[in-house]
Amino acid sequence: MDKLAKGWFSELGTMWPGQAFSLEVEEVLYEGKTEFQDIVVFKSKNYGKVLALDGVIQLTERDEFAYQEMIVHIPLIAHPNPKKVLIIGGGDGGVVREVCKHPGVESIEMCEIDKGVPETSKKFLPTMSTHFGDPRLTLLIEDGCKYLATKTAEYDVIIVDSSDPVGPAEVLFQAPFYASMRNALKDGGIVCTQAECLWLHLDLISSLVNSSREMYNTVEYAFTTIPTYPCGQVGFVVCSLQDKSFTASVPSRTLPKGSTRYYNEKVHSAAFVLPEFARAKLAGEN
Repeated sequence: MDKLAKGWFSELGTMWPGQAFSLEVEEVLYEGKTEFQDIVVFKSKNYGKVLALDGVIQLTERDEFAYQEMIVHIPLIAHPNPKKVLIIGGGDGGVVREVCKHPGVESIEMCEIDKGVPETSKKFLPTMSTHFGDPRLTLLIEDGCKYLATKTAEYDVIIVDSSDPVGPAEVLFQAPFYASMRNALKDGGIVCTQAECLWLHLDLISSLVNSSREMYNTVEYAFTTIPTYPCGQVGFVVCSLQDKSFTASVPSRTLPKGSTRYYNEKVHSAAFVLPEFARAKLAGEN
């Protein structure tokens, strides 16, 4: 792969034109191709093992928790009593790991389109794939968009851990998918989706937020900081069927101390405080 040239992995892509992020490579552990995408795992000099799909970094061992914890604990702790959770994507296992920290969750379904991702994670990323054997989990290898379309009023929380809106993940950023998620939620349910970077994709985020407001009672944007994602930031669109006075920025309970490395109650609330340029855009003021 040319992105592994001269001992460095360089992340180039149309989603962040004119810039790149590079990591020094100590050893390439795996290179493979599935029917959906290229998969690479390598050991980096400073960030531990790295998983890349189609040349885009999905996680590194050093900072993955900043993403996994926030995309999971924000919706699960905002919800008063989540029992049944659906994960779309998340084949590396990080989201499942975090969901399993909630003893009140009774059922977890994970729908991953590419079986090569969990297989690779189990082999090379043991800190990510720790909970694939949890008895509450049902792992489904199929198209999450099509699977979701068959569900009505079934889930308390839906988490969409998708890659960027190119290739197989493109449909996960479109209004029909958000409508399917709404239909699949129980009353009071919450959706949390990977929603790109304020510095690069504000128009896309604004479009997602605006279209979601036509379907859900509340729609908010939160974010986390993570060094190895483009511009060091990635966000989440959080939609709910709660009362219109509800805000996902207020935790309904806490996790035991020591169970997280990034998430805490104050970080939960602070994640919804946006810089002025983003707040104004998403509020429709400019």
